[in-house]
Amino acid sequence: MFPLAALISVGSKLIDKLIPDPEAKAKAQIDLAMMAQDGELAKMANDTEVYKIEQENTTQRWSSDMSSDSWLSKNIRPMALIAIFTGYFTFAMMSAFGYNANESYVQLLGNWGMLVFGAYFGSRSLEKITEIRTRK
Repeated sequence: MFPLAALISVGSKLIDKLIPDPEAKAKAQIDLAMMAQDGELAKMANDTEVYKIEQENTTQRWSSDMSSDSWLSKNIRPMALIAIFTGYFTFAMMSAFGYNANESYVQLLGNWGMLVFGAYFGSRSLEKITEIRTRK
């Protein structure tokens, strides 16, 4: 976890660089001090650390899935993505040809698609970035 003093120091430097108006700068520094006093900065730092640990655990789970001998564990994420997009495409075509497609199903499949797409491709990009940074 980040030390509170370091977070306040970084926050102050960002305020100095990003806010040119002296009144707004003073207000932002007061807000930063109040957040530190209320424990909000420590909570934000803790939330960041929890998120980082969660992402590392997800990466480890997916790595163990890929090293498994099971065909299903290696292919479940791409199959889920294909199934969701197929369902979404089917409902979209039904709407295009005038058939009654329940809007809530279309919205649900769209939300699932965004979730699965973001997890599958977004986290893979995050893994690659992390891998590149650790090599340097």
